[in-house]
Amino acid sequence: MTRVADLHVKVFVDSADLTEMTAWSRLPYVRGFTTNPTLMHRAGVCDYRKFARDVVAAIPDRPVSFEVFSDEFTEMASQAREIAGWGDLVYVKIPVTNTRGEPSYRLVHALSHDGVKVNVTAVLTLEQVDCTAAALRGGAPACVSMFAGRIADTGRDPVPIVREAIARLKTAARVELIWASPRELLNVVQADAVGCHIITVTSDILKKLDWIGRDLAQVSLDTVKMFRSDALCAGFSLDDTEEHE
Repeated sequence: MTRVADLHVKVFVDSADLTEMTAWSRLPYVRGFTTNPTLMHRAGVCDYRKFARDVVAAIPDRPVSFEVFSDEFTEMASQAREIAGWGDLVYVKIPVTNTRGEPSYRLVHALSHDGVKVNVTAVLTLEQVDCTAAALRGGAPACVSMFAGRIADTGRDPVPIVREAIARLKTAARVELIWASPRELLNVVQADAVGCHIITVTSDILKKLDWIGRDLAQVSLDTVKMFRSDALCAGFSLDDTEEHE
């Protein structure tokens, strides 16, 4: 069974909690970070620029992705160029379309071929993978974030789709596929097995990484101990006959 030390997939933490991100950066198997406007909003971030600069200052040696938030391509381009200037290891997340469903491939091509490290996000279809690969081919180092968890949410198995996406991205050098929005620890093992380059994980999954490869009999015993401990803490009893008189 795979152990954490045996994983080839790179683990990136998906967070907008600076204290948490700084702590996770001390773990040797955390290779990078991503965030997005939704996570930042939930974390109470009000000043986008300050938060991002604080992250880069606190974690200067790992790649980190920050996302544009405009819905207009001209403004996305302006935001992307500013964000890219925040650090040499900064990747700029560009959504694969805007909210009107208009594809962003021309913008992705322009930015990538102008030296901006792009992370094309919210990718779910192989057609989107093909178009993104074409836009990135010959450009700067880049990532494609395939939202495998959201594919699974529709009742589809994301594994064969991710496997095919990896194969199709081989036509674009220096482009890595990210297994994004994982739902459980098993997804880390699945991403590793299909040769995915990167997987983003939230803190709840990251905390379980040392469970990989654990003996199932020991997990069973630990579960029984948990049930027993919780029953004692709750003070449960079926011996009080007065309640039934």
